[in-house]
Amino acid sequence: MNAIKKIGVVGAGQMGNGITQVAAAAGFSVIMMDVSEKALEKGLQTIKNSTDKLTQKNLLSALDRETLLSQIKTTTKMDDLKDVDVVIEAATENIELKLKIFIELDKIVKPEAYLFSNTSSISITKIAAVTSRPERVAGMHFMNPVPLMKLVEAIRGIQTHEETFQLLRQLTEKMGKVFVPSQKDMPGFIVNRILMPMINEAVYTLHEGIADVESIDAAMKLGTNQPMGPLTLADFIGLDTCLAIMNVLYHGLGDSKYRPCPLLVKYVEAGWLGKKSGKGFYNYQK
Repeated sequence: MNAIKKIGVVGAGQMGNGITQVAAAAGFSVIMMDVSEKALEKGLQTIKNSTDKLTQKNLLSALDRETLLSQIKTTTKMDDLKDVDVVIEAATENIELKLKIFIELDKIVKPEAYLFSNTSSISITKIAAVTSRPERVAGMHFMNPVPLMKLVEAIRGIQTHEETFQLLRQLTEKMGKVFVPSQKDMPGFIVNRILMPMINEAVYTLHEGIADVESIDAAMKLGTNQPMGPLTLADFIGLDTCLAIMNVLYHGLGDSKYRPCPLLVKYVEAGWLGKKSGKGFYNYQK
C-alpha cells in the first residue's frame, strides 16, 4: 500500500470528480482524465464548490483545502496516466465503453499498476479478461455523492488475486470509506441487485396508475423510513443509469422480474434523465 502514491481517475462526471476529491483528500496525487475539456472544467469546479462548502462548515481548513486542490491535475490524454499506481475507471455505465477503456489503459499504464472499475453492475470478470493483467483488476464501486457516502462495494472477478483485493481494502480505508466485499461477481453485485428492482417497481407503480410520483415517494419515505423516495433517488442517480443497470440484471440473470419498466425506457428515450437533464420524474427547471 505504501507504494501507492499516484492515482488516475477516468471520467470527470459526478462519480469521477467525487472519487478524485476523496483520493486527493487522502493525500494521493490524482490525475483526473476525461476526453472532454468541458467535463474536466465542470468536474474541477464541482470539487472546488464541494470543498468550499466543507471549509464554510469548518469541516476542512482553508490550508487543507488548498493542499487538496493542489494534488489534482486534469488531462484529456490517456497517455498521461502511464505512470500512475492505480487507475479507477468511472465512465458511463456502458459495457462497450468500459471494455474499450480497459483495453486502452492496459496498453498505456505501467504493467505493475492496478486497474479498478467503479461499475455499479457490469461483470468484473469480463472487464478483467480484456487486459493482460486480469489478476490486478477489481471492482471499486463508490456511492453517490462520493464525498458523503461511506460505502465502497468491492468486487473481485474470478481472476482477481487476493493481494489485489487486500490492497483495494487498504486503499478504501485510506480514503475514509467502509469496505464491503461482494462474494460473487454477479450482475448488480449487492446494492443494485436490491436497490434497482425496488426503483423499477416504483416506476411500474406509477406506470400502472396505482399512485402519482409524490404519493409513491411519500409512502416509501414515511412507511419504510427511507430518507429519500425511490423516484427522487432515481432522478439523482440518473434514469439512463437506472435503465442500464436494469438491462444488465435482466439480460445477465434472464429473469423476467428484472424487465425494465416501459415507462423508464420511454423517459430515457425522451432525454428525461433526472436531475442532470433538468427533468425526470420531477421537474428541476423551475
